[in-house]
Amino acid sequence: MDMRAPAQLLGLLLLFLPGLKMNKALTQSPALLAVYPGERTTINCTTNPKENTKFSWYQQKPGQIPKLLMHGTSTLASGVPAQFSGRQVEADFTLSISNVETTDTGNYYCVE
Repeated sequence: MDMRAPAQLLGLLLLFLPGLKMNKALTQSPALLAVYPGERTTINCTTNPKENTKFSWYQQKPGQIPKLLMHGTSTLASGVPAQFSGRQVEADFTLSISNVETTDTGNYYCVE
């Protein structure tokens, strides 16, 4: 059983909300995720109908406007650290965050 202090987890609550686009459903999962500092996590985004298209990922930290993390599915925006990476397999898109830090807390959005 993992006995790490729950306080470590409180500062690292990552929320994920579904992207929006007319005539297409974007499904993001998981809807809510909590990880410990130093861990790796992945957020998935799937389109329906299945289409081979490009997506962008945005991060919105508490009290701030959304910031572009990645465009064209895997190209990091200027100033975004390499701990963020993206991948596409057909109509499934993933955002991975390696070595998660408490400063990564926020909402993450996939947008077509």
